[in-house]
Amino acid sequence: MASMILLVKQTEDDEKVIYRFGPNERKMGLIEMNKIKESVKELEPVQVDGMSSSFYFTRAAQRLVRCLFREGGKFPERTSFES
Repeated sequence: MASMILLVKQTEDDEKVIYRFGPNERKMGLIEMNKIKESVKELEPVQVDGMSSSFYFTRAAQRLVRCLFREGGKFPERTSFES
């Protein structure tokens, strides 16, 4: 099953970045990447009928980890995870 997860940055400082994430802009949760601890946590799950919120969280987290490690800590205003 092909899927796309949209991430839209809410806020960023030296310690953390917070994004809204989900399948579209109408159905989104919140995810936080702590840049210092190199950890990700779900602040608010995505509510989509028939889908586990962990489906979206796992993919959004993978995208943020890529930004931190492979893209030199650059977190864009909007990004996506596609599989």
